[in-house]
Amino acid sequence: MKKTGLLWLGAAAVVIAGAILCWTIIFSNFQDTAYYTQVDNTKISRHGGQGAIDLSGSGGMEFSYTLPSYDEKGGEKDVTFGVSRELREGAFLCLTVRPGRGVMTWAEVRYDELPPAVREHFTAPAD
Repeated sequence: MKKTGLLWLGAAAVVIAGAILCWTIIFSNFQDTAYYTQVDNTKISRHGGQGAIDLSGSGGMEFSYTLPSYDEKGGEKDVTFGVSRELREGAFLCLTVRPGRGVMTWAEVRYDELPPAVREHFTAPAD
């Protein structure tokens, strides 16, 4: 009888540890990576008009972009993200990407805010 109780206690500890690990992976931001890109409105897709059912996985956003993006070391990756409106042509963006979840946030940044390894991939805008 005591062995069964210890078995249940051990199983409960494993389940609780697994739940804590999953919670940490899913909801923490320790794995977030910043990617930098430049808006190219020839790469925009429209998912449908008002009242359309969203089957695209874009989170209800009407538009999406798939753009070449670069991490702070200059590593390249195509990143897809949804937006509710067309973005300003040529704008530089910082995308916060979480593995398994995609782009969590994006913000417009200036060219001089880009990491040096990223600037090598873009041309400085004419002021």
